[in-house]
Amino acid sequence: MKIDTHQHYWRYEAQDFPWISDAMPSLQRDCLPADVGPALHSAGVDAVLAVQARSREDETDYLLGLAKTNPQIVGVVGWIDLCAADVSDKLSRYADQPLLKGFRHILQDEPQLPALLRNPDFNRGMKAVQKRGLVYEVLVFDRQMSSVLEFCGRHNAHWLVLDHVGKPCIRDWMTKAEVPGRWLACMRALAAMPHVVCKLSGLVTEADWSQGHGVQPQDSRTMLECFDRALDLFGPNRLLYGSDWPVCQLAAPYAEVHSLAQRWASTRLTQHEQDAFWGVNAQRCYALAAADQ
Repeated sequence: MKIDTHQHYWRYEAQDFPWISDAMPSLQRDCLPADVGPALHSAGVDAVLAVQARSREDETDYLLGLAKTNPQIVGVVGWIDLCAADVSDKLSRYADQPLLKGFRHILQDEPQLPALLRNPDFNRGMKAVQKRGLVYEVLVFDRQMSSVLEFCGRHNAHWLVLDHVGKPCIRDWMTKAEVPGRWLACMRALAAMPHVVCKLSGLVTEADWSQGHGVQPQDSRTMLECFDRALDLFGPNRLLYGSDWPVCQLAAPYAEVHSLAQRWASTRLTQHEQDAFWGVNAQRCYALAAADQ
């Protein structure tokens, strides 16, 4: 199976998505499974994971509802308030929801990220999530990655997934020497933790998409270089494919994002490793029912 491990869905209401600015008109609309269906079919993608885009608890229920009526959604990564005193009770609500595979918080937007990661309540919530065998996805910019190293090392009872290859700043890669260095150092530290998995996703929007000129050849080469470094560090059994649809459309259509990953995988990986990258790794990490098919 070919699994896209990173898609978002929503019915757009501006107040629910403060991160969608007026510079993102293509996202200021409903984005639903049917909208990406033809692109998935053309790419040969069989299944997807739906990942939270709103930091509110009804987001989890909304995505689970979509999964019930859209069989290509084989898992949901929702949102939960890890700092809540009753976080264990909140988690128990989902005990009979086999499609719930994990949680995510938009850490990249936290103004006091180091303080949050040290917060005893947040850490207590993380322990409760991992105790239930649920994945936690780590979303940070490369300039924030050093802040999560201790946190990720501390929470090693279940899989952690690094979203978007740690969001290296592709737009500054060639002009600011510190960017590749700091990203690579943190990637090396995270890869040394065997419970951390890396999504090859979300890089097209780390390039300069604001001029509407699409992904430039140099940016594509840089993204492939980042994929190569991730392979060197994590190995073929801890890498996942993700598109970050519909956010990717700010810079490139689904077909282009998939083609970049396809071109990389077909030239860097053996057939067995390609099977792992496109599906087997995701099935193992998220305990997907597809593993039994």
